[in-house]
Amino acid sequence: MSDLPEVPQFGALLRGHISSVPDEARPVFLSGLERSAAERYRQWAEQLPEYADELLGCARREDEIAELVADLFPVSAELQQQVDEAMPAAVALYYEVFAPHPPLHQLYLQSEAELQGAMAWVGMAEAVTDDATRSTLERCTALERESSVVVKQLLDGVLT
Repeated sequence: MSDLPEVPQFGALLRGHISSVPDEARPVFLSGLERSAAERYRQWAEQLPEYADELLGCARREDEIAELVADLFPVSAELQQQVDEAMPAAVALYYEVFAPHPPLHQLYLQSEAELQGAMAWVGMAEAVTDDATRSTLERCTALERESSVVVKQLLDGVLT
């Protein structure tokens, strides 16, 4: 793949937004980012209907991650409100990274973001002692990686 955009460190880019919510709400904040990624995949599926099946599969995986994490780390209504208030600015900043690029390059950036997201779940899994929670976070890691592989395979067929 040639002329691909430079991939930012999404965690660093979003750090200010992530840290704007209390520690116990951060997993739910991250699940909200997963939901926004699912929505992006649905938008790309509309823009690139020839790849809709693959992209909608990625959207389903993002939705699954969001649900798994929200179920694992429930928060009070007050914390959820803080997450909801912080989310729009984070999503807007995230989307700004993609805006200057054509859809296929946006997908490349997203495939790399999936790998970075996988590492967030790995880090969380390493910090928990409960086997069931760790297993669920490992599932999230696998789902992120699967989406990255799907997108990269799609791009390999188009950009090479």
